Amino acid sequence: MFGCIVAGRLVQTNLQQVDVNKYVFELPDAHSINHIVVFLLGTVPFEPGYAATVHLLWPNKSWQMLGALSNDKPSAIFRLKATITPEEAASMPGVNAELGISIEPIEAVEQQLQQMRQQPGASNNAMVVAQKQQSPSAQGALQFAERTLQSLFDYAMSFATRPDASMGAFGSGAAVQVLPVKAFEDWYNSFLRKIQRGDL
Repeated sequence: MFGCIVAGRLVQTNLQQVDVNKYVFELPDAHSINHIVVFLLGTVPFEPGYAATVHLLWPNKSWQMLGALSNDKPSAIFRLKATITPEEAASMPGVNAELGISIEPIEAVEQQLQQMRQQPGASNNAMVVAQKQQSPSAQGALQFAERTLQSLFDYAMSFATRPDASMGAFGSGAAVQVLPVKAFEDWYNSFLRKIQRGDL
């Protein structure tokens, strides 16, 4: 029913049922995970009136709510680095964490999301930090989009060429420029690597 993807790793579908409507993914080497995508596989939707909460469990810590999934929002990206301090991560190299999914009535899920959003910014409450990281301000999102698009434009335009007569209709002297598709593929792959390294 669920799957998850950690950047640079294979898709995980090895979900373990631990209780009625409660499931767990084991996350090896969790200290090295920056972001994780959790999603419905699309084969089995939630029953009407149900959704799921998503939680993270580090060793010797309590469950931390990351967010939720529903038929209307079948996937989400969560920033795990925000759920643990760098000192804690350094003291737990190679440790496994657990990603928990709990299927509950939509009303209960919405109530938990509301409570998570209203939590005061206590220093030990990583749930609030994780929520803030996954929901950047509109201004931050706009700046990120502008930088991303400017990067793509600058990179692609460095490969622009004027068409010549060998290009058929394009070579008819029209004031156009041609961009190779490979330029977009190379930029996209480079951009993904930067995301995986956490450079953005």
